[in-house]
Amino acid sequence: MFRQNTREMNVFIWASMIHSAGSALMWPLTTIFVHQQLGRSLAEAGFVITMQFLGGMIGQVAGGSFYYRWGVRNLLIGSLAASAILQASLVVTAYTSWWGYIITMFAIGFTSNLSMPAMQSFIGFRWPERRDELFNSFYVANNIGVALGTAVSGVLADISFNLTFLMNAAASVAFAVFFHFYMNNELISNRMATISSVRSKPDSREVGNIQSSDSREIGAMPHLSLSTKLRSIHIYLFIGCGSMFIWLANSMWGTGVAPHLTDQGMEMKMYSWLWTINGIFIFAGQPLLSWLKRTWAAKSTSQLTWSAALYGVAYLMIWIWPSYIGFIFAMIVATLGEMLVSPAVPAYISKVAGREAPFYLGLVGGISSIGRMIGPLALGIAYDTGGLNMVVIVSIIVAGLSLSSYMLHAWMQRGRQVHDSSSITCDR
Repeated sequence: MFRQNTREMNVFIWASMIHSAGSALMWPLTTIFVHQQLGRSLAEAGFVITMQFLGGMIGQVAGGSFYYRWGVRNLLIGSLAASAILQASLVVTAYTSWWGYIITMFAIGFTSNLSMPAMQSFIGFRWPERRDELFNSFYVANNIGVALGTAVSGVLADISFNLTFLMNAAASVAFAVFFHFYMNNELISNRMATISSVRSKPDSREVGNIQSSDSREIGAMPHLSLSTKLRSIHIYLFIGCGSMFIWLANSMWGTGVAPHLTDQGMEMKMYSWLWTINGIFIFAGQPLLSWLKRTWAAKSTSQLTWSAALYGVAYLMIWIWPSYIGFIFAMIVATLGEMLVSPAVPAYISKVAGREAPFYLGLVGGISSIGRMIGPLALGIAYDTGGLNMVVIVSIIVAGLSLSSYMLHAWMQRGRQVHDSSSITCDR
């Protein structure tokens, strides 16, 4: 993964992995912290997580919209710095006021996700010729960071939950400092603006504006009106809905499989081992992923439809084979689907949306976050109604909706010519 990259790419990947490790120090322990440390019910813990997801959904949409208003450098550094301050403040707000804690968690979700469209856009604009493989490299590296962060989080929490809050804040500060020095060179901003304008094929007036202001940051570039961007539903709507359905159905692991294992008298470590398998396969399964992309899923639209199909097959396996061995094989199949969809979405948006990619990355991320937000509640009701069997049936149906959305998205791209539409382009 690192051998074929430039030093600049590898430094960026390592920094992103360290940041994801820091972010993963806190979120796995939220339920435990609320229930054990604050003495609140599991329902109240779920409400905190929902509010954090809601903040994240709004943050992604806002981050894409603010990209050109604030500039990528200001957006990245500002959002990371604000997130670090909020994370550190939990050592006080988490214990002094219940609603203060909820508002802080909502704000953390907002600021943490505010930077996501900017980082994805930065990768797409900075290295357009390598964007597909680099999005996959960042996906793998971030998952390694998450695995390391979740492994360390329990150790830190045994010492002090406040230590996890402060370490999480320190990781955000470190990433903000990294971006401050990394993007301090004005030449990088000029190169990004040039790449963005060329890929987007702006009209002659926009070219004149860019050429007459070479020293300005990319954030000063003109942009389309909101109504114009929203009318291009072929870019964002069905890919966003497909991702929303995928993450909604994928909530079954926490809301269906986890309680089923405990109901069967198994220890929770049996559930955590499933996610260990997930992390190992994301790294070890890269040769299989490369083969699949070379043979059956070369185009990004094919990668999306294959991912939804693999998720559906995984849930079907659990329905037919509801044992722990079945869960292991289903996790491997579902992880392969995740390996296809996670890098494919930002790569596709960066390719077809040109200069407006930050807006659409935020919009698609916001739509998909709805699935993460309502999935635990919807499937929790399904589990209470009919146990694991009902959860799996609902997940299979939702995976079918995801497949239909991605197929409709692929159909809308078929035959569409690359054209100039005031900076929005579409692939065939």
